[in-house]
Amino acid sequence: MTQLAFGGVGVDFGAVTIFSDISFTVDPRERWGIIGRNGTGKTTLFRLLTGELAPTRGSISRHPGLRVSLLEQHRDFGEATTVWQAAAGELADLLALEISLVEQATALGTDASPAALDRYGRDLERFEREGGYAVTSRIDSVLHGLGFDPQQARTTPVSALSGGERGRLGLVRQLVSTADVLLLDEPTNHLDIETTQWLEAYLHDIDRTVLLVSHDRAFLGSTVDHVLHFEGGTATAYAGSYEQFVLQRTERRLTQQRAFEQQQRRITAESDYIARNIAGQNTRQAKGRRKRLERLPRLSPPVQDEDAMALRFDSGERGGDVVVSATAVSVKVGDRTLVDRFTGVLHRGDVLGLVGPNGTGKTTFLKALFGAHPTSGGELRFGASIDAGYYRQDMSQVPLDKTLYDAIADLRPHWERRIVQGHLGRFGFSGDEVQRKTGALSGGERARVALAMLMLSRHNLLVLDEPTNHLDVESIEALEDAVERYQGTVILVSHDRELLRALTTRVWVLHDTHVTDFTGGFAEWEVVSSERAHGAAVRAAEEEALRRLHERQKVSPTGARSGSARQDQRRKLKAAEQEQAAAESRVASLESRVATLTASLEDPALYTQDGGVVEAKRLGMELDVARRELDAALEAWSRTTEIVDGLVNRES
Repeated sequence: MTQLAFGGVGVDFGAVTIFSDISFTVDPRERWGIIGRNGTGKTTLFRLLTGELAPTRGSISRHPGLRVSLLEQHRDFGEATTVWQAAAGELADLLALEISLVEQATALGTDASPAALDRYGRDLERFEREGGYAVTSRIDSVLHGLGFDPQQARTTPVSALSGGERGRLGLVRQLVSTADVLLLDEPTNHLDIETTQWLEAYLHDIDRTVLLVSHDRAFLGSTVDHVLHFEGGTATAYAGSYEQFVLQRTERRLTQQRAFEQQQRRITAESDYIARNIAGQNTRQAKGRRKRLERLPRLSPPVQDEDAMALRFDSGERGGDVVVSATAVSVKVGDRTLVDRFTGVLHRGDVLGLVGPNGTGKTTFLKALFGAHPTSGGELRFGASIDAGYYRQDMSQVPLDKTLYDAIADLRPHWERRIVQGHLGRFGFSGDEVQRKTGALSGGERARVALAMLMLSRHNLLVLDEPTNHLDVESIEALEDAVERYQGTVILVSHDRELLRALTTRVWVLHDTHVTDFTGGFAEWEVVSSERAHGAAVRAAEEEALRRLHERQKVSPTGARSGSARQDQRRKLKAAEQEQAAAESRVASLESRVATLTASLEDPALYTQDGGVVEAKRLGMELDVARRELDAALEAWSRTTEIVDGLVNRES
């Protein structure tokens, strides 16, 4: 069954053609990656899919009754006031029903009248029929997976959230919706590495169709089974993983190049024949060939990667062997300690990956290095003769009140106009575009201006804080190539695992106020610390099971137990409650054991110790045993809870 079908679709905005001749079909449960340079029409495609925009040419077919949901880069939560309400979206009515059931269950302790019991029974039956237990626990699970506390989310106002938190909340709302097709626009923009990995697993398990725009190559490689690539004013569909797409695209470009060159040779030969014979005895044949040549559809050369921004970093003065030195350094924000007594050295030529969950203090640590944030202890400084260039995550280094031309000309006042324009042309800005105000640029355009400015300074240390956030895949590949060729030292803060794998030679891992110094690249760190992901997956699965049981227990009519009943029934209930309490105690004990083991596995320091990898594997096996025991204990608790609920209802 085809859910969506595009046939020869094109879109024009006035005299400007956005794209033309796009044809592809989407079947249920497929995972499509939508990629291409910024401005090629990816967001326009999503507007077509939602019906917000009609195509100028071609046709779009949707399966009858198909529900499509769009996660936009700018989120709107309607009338929702709390984080949980915003996350629930269309399912918010179940939240109101859940709250009502909790209140009714409590009230049954003082009013177990037939009317009250009847109302509670009807509402509980509706709650179960509409999947209340599963839905509310799923919302809690997704909230937790994307970095929110599910209980606090019930009271935290949406207005208290930061921009990044609103982005993550929009993603929660999207993932818990009941739509058949999810359209995700840059879903990993506000996610750290661990949360991105959680999202990969979640998208792998859901049974819905997903179309996502993303620049994260590792994320695409883990999630998609089809790719729609925007290039050269159209889009081409590829079946297979992202890695297979890269190979197929290369082969397709080679085929296009051969066909183009073959046609050019034919045109040259025909033009030569016509020129030699147009006025001679073969003039009739020459004129015939000229007419055929005029009618010949011309092939265009394939788009090449060289068309992406041309980025190069020069390192300038060599600098000392010690680039950054940290001695017992501590960094705080208010009363909160972000980094506690870290000692480490960054040497010349290293490409350092500074990684850790969002909120651990990576950007604040960089600010402290540049003197923009005070240290609360120790010493953090640059080495001798170190000249550092800083690409800030918020791109505040780009002046918003100047034109693109002036932003570059101010850095190179002796350059002629043509040289300034040529430099901007290397980053995709040409003609009148150079007179645009930088404050009116999109995120991707501003990122390219920031890189164009950084390229002009011959720094021997580059500090790059989330440089890929607003770049398309082709621009990220250009950045990767530029850093790889760079002869200086690099500090790279990024959630782009593919970039980290390709470039880093050393990793500093921020975790729970501590910095672990790993003397290997990020790819090696992933292999060595693989048990961390295993532990996190086990803990997430057990937390999901616990949420389901707690949800059932929350709306249980325990207050009705004070009502009158026969003596033997009460004895059965008391025995069942004792059994339930014992099962709950067993679950709590095992839950604590799982938490202890996963905390040990999450500690980066474990993997840098002698024998740390062996110890991690031993802890991982212990965790598997504890998980199986906890699963059995949860089943026992679930059974006893159902027995108690049944006896309570019978007693009432």
